[in-house]
Amino acid sequence: MSEDEVWNLEDRILVFTPTGRDAALACQLLAGADLPCLSCPDETAMCREIEAGAGAAILAEEALLPWTVNALREVLRRQGPWSDLPLIVFTRASETNEEILETLGPLSNATILERPVRMSTLLSAAKTALRARRRQYEVRDLLLRQNEADRRKDEFLAMLGHELRNPLAAIRNSLWVLDEVGARGDQDLRQREVIERQTRHLVRMVDDLLDVSRVTLGKIILKRQTVDLEEIIARCLHELGLAALAASHGLTLRVETEPVVVDGDPVRLEQVICNLVQNAIKYTPRGGRLTLTVRAEGNQGTIRMRDTGVGITAEMLPQIFEPFTQVESSRMRSEGGLGLGLPLVRGLVELHGGRVEAQSDGPGQGSEFIVRFPLRTGKKPARRSASPCQSTANGAEKVGLSILVVEDNMDGRESLRDLLEIWGHRVDLAENGHEGVEQALAVRPDVALIDIGLPGMDGNEVARRIRTAFGADPLVLIAMTGYGQPDDRRRALQAGFDSYLVKPVDPAYLSRLLGEVGQQIRRREVSSL
Repeated sequence: MSEDEVWNLEDRILVFTPTGRDAALACQLLAGADLPCLSCPDETAMCREIEAGAGAAILAEEALLPWTVNALREVLRRQGPWSDLPLIVFTRASETNEEILETLGPLSNATILERPVRMSTLLSAAKTALRARRRQYEVRDLLLRQNEADRRKDEFLAMLGHELRNPLAAIRNSLWVLDEVGARGDQDLRQREVIERQTRHLVRMVDDLLDVSRVTLGKIILKRQTVDLEEIIARCLHELGLAALAASHGLTLRVETEPVVVDGDPVRLEQVICNLVQNAIKYTPRGGRLTLTVRAEGNQGTIRMRDTGVGITAEMLPQIFEPFTQVESSRMRSEGGLGLGLPLVRGLVELHGGRVEAQSDGPGQGSEFIVRFPLRTGKKPARRSASPCQSTANGAEKVGLSILVVEDNMDGRESLRDLLEIWGHRVDLAENGHEGVEQALAVRPDVALIDIGLPGMDGNEVARRIRTAFGADPLVLIAMTGYGQPDDRRRALQAGFDSYLVKPVDPAYLSRLLGEVGQQIRRREVSSL
């Protein structure tokens, strides 16, 4: 169907009256004014044509029987929220107009014309209705373009995350290799610490970039549990290195906390706190002071991040949580960032039922960011169980495993092999999906580390084929990928993966995970004796 034909369908006026005389007269008048129209013999035909496309509908009062009104309501309900089809209703007398409008109910975009209808009145009403309907179709087309743009943006961000995480994975692997075999002089250690710190910073920037889009579109689902904000703060400062980051910028960080129990997602709460602290570090000159406090205030748990930095103007305060917003005085700073951290903070805080605000006395006067969450009462948080990267796994890492690495990025593949061999494992490599399946069948590894974004055959298909070929034989499949969306994880686990790791993987975590696999193999060997 051509574009002109589609436009004609959407521009036509449908006419439905119980008597053919009114319908014929209306169509004759409309056709004379070059307005396309179609006479519908019954409500079924009218509803069918509305679904095909219509600019307006003309009905006679006598046609508004209960089943006709119900049919209209149903067909219009199925249209998008942009749609509000104009109706023109012929009536007999003015005293029935209110009853007709009440009968139409939600079909309220109606114009009442009393018989006998003057030609100029009918044509004016019809043209007005068509203009209104064209605006609705313009809104529909705009929404469709926006949805398509959002879809393309999501695809771009997913690919961007994948492409950025691959080199970051290679950098992190190489750093660990250097830590294992490199020189131990103070200068070497300092340089490796700088690279590791900046790598973590880049990883957080990539995560923020992807998460801001997901928060905006409502695609983040919180994994709520009872958590203590004091513990979250401690984890961010020490395990995630924020205290060391502040010190490296020549800043004094004072921390005042007390147990504050809330209902939240610990991973997302870590993002909130990390972004607040990083923001304060970015905009505070060397020698400045940072104060991070956590306390219960009434029925709320409050986090306050105060700094002695560049401050915020009164004009900028209302905009500070908008994406890509930068404090003007920060433009001269090399670490101004992408302007995504604070929008992400606001989105995640609001998902938790909290709120965030910014305060500042102006440029050069520092800033304070205040986050408030509803307190959780009556239940203490469960202690976090040790993850593989937190457990000691005594002796587990000494079990040499046969490991297959399927990775198309050469640097990532080679650096991971070097690291695994240093840990005492035997490693085979494959650079694409087909080669990965062949290698798995040939060497029968204990573990396969498989990238998802492989050329030709993706990692999920590789996992499915290996699982089918191995049957009940034990084999641990671990996805190591730059794709980190929930749908990506779900598809991978459905394909047969045992674990899903997003690049760049913390080598300490991977080491402990492989250690657990070694323990499982040892237990199987002992039980078979």
